[in-house]
Amino acid sequence: MTNYRSSGPRRIVCLTEETTETLYLLGEQDRIVGISGYTCRPKEARLKPKVSAFTSAKIDKILALRPDLVIGFSDLQSAIAQDLIKAGVNVIVFNQRSIEEIFETILMLARLVAAETAGLRLAGQLRGDLERIAEYAGRFPRQPRVFFEEWSDPLISGIRWVDELVELAGGEPVFPRLREEHSAAGRVVTPAQVVAADPDVIIASWCGRKVGKEQIRGRENWSGIQAVRSGDIYEIKSTYILQPGPAALTEGVRQLHTILARVAKSEPAPGLAPMESMDPDLIMPLRT
Repeated sequence: MTNYRSSGPRRIVCLTEETTETLYLLGEQDRIVGISGYTCRPKEARLKPKVSAFTSAKIDKILALRPDLVIGFSDLQSAIAQDLIKAGVNVIVFNQRSIEEIFETILMLARLVAAETAGLRLAGQLRGDLERIAEYAGRFPRQPRVFFEEWSDPLISGIRWVDELVELAGGEPVFPRLREEHSAAGRVVTPAQVVAADPDVIIASWCGRKVGKEQIRGRENWSGIQAVRSGDIYEIKSTYILQPGPAALTEGVRQLHTILARVAKSEPAPGLAPMESMDPDLIMPLRT
């Protein structure tokens, strides 16, 4: 009997970074023929043709690459998906929002490219590291209360996977109910609400922009917030924490854990230090 087992799509365009990084980690990078211009991880992926931003794409350029699959993320890419589907292209759009959904997406992608064993191995490694971080976070003498600022104007509280990673890394989000909001508009908070929440630490990540710490400190009535008084305002680059894939489950959570260990005056999990450039304030000696 003939075996019709498929090896999966051979020419994949990735409209967001996390799919590209996952395929590299699976050893399937040769399948990638086009990427998002915002892709930073891994660095070698930047050599691939760049065909999209986030909410826009060069449809003609994508079609010229003759993809047998285009992979996107979120409802914000629905218009791109529609144009490609009309052009006869196979399109998959993931919409993961939680840590568990990120793992499910990794495993689904692995199955798509006939790399299920590698996908299970990658997921197991990522879960093991998260469990170690959670174990050490459980030893903190206290859980610092965290406002994660995803955007500055309007103020947007962290998306679901970020809020979950804050908890796993040893913190207590100050707006936990907002994580259930699917859209950014549902996670908007007022400056007065942050003042009332009085977080111990503010962690900001503004997509495409460097965080302005002086801007944060200078907001009206924010001088009385504990995080502002203690100087516990930190930045994590968006490429590490705001893409729902391997970066958030590795570098992103490691940086969160390092920050929260510092604020809690405790020790982070050994062997899981951040690997990328960090907020310079974290290089300074720990306050006592």
